[in-house]
Amino acid sequence: MSLLIKKLIKKNLKISFAESCTGGKLSSTITSFKGSSRVFNLGLVTYSNQSKIKILKVKKNVIKKYGAVSHECCKEMVINLSKISKANINISVTGIAGPGGGTKKKPVGLVYIGLKKGKKIIIKKNLFKSKKRLLIQKAAVQKALSLINSVI
Repeated sequence: MSLLIKKLIKKNLKISFAESCTGGKLSSTITSFKGSSRVFNLGLVTYSNQSKIKILKVKKNVIKKYGAVSHECCKEMVINLSKISKANINISVTGIAGPGGGTKKKPVGLVYIGLKKGKKIIIKKNLFKSKKRLLIQKAAVQKALSLINSVI
């Protein structure tokens, strides 16, 4: 992690996060390391659909049609976060951490992670095998950090 922060500092890059199912764990992870204040710009926990709509300006019909846990919602979250934060790298996370709330179509462990850097947008669909909430959240944080690492 400190290596990631050093790389961001060296390249003068700022990062911001919009988290849902990780509940702030991504922001917490990065800010627990020295030097994070030089790279970390903003962390939003938009847990409810209402907060995704009001704060991140995700369109109501996107959530209604595709759900909050979807490629489409994750994409809107990261695009709109980039407008709010003005950071170089923006990350959005939305998923089902469990242990309940899953369906056959959207099982527990389904997590979408979005990244926007410049004009480049990547949305990754993950299906974590664990059914334990904390393990899913930790796995999502690790995936998001490795995604950041892959673009810097």
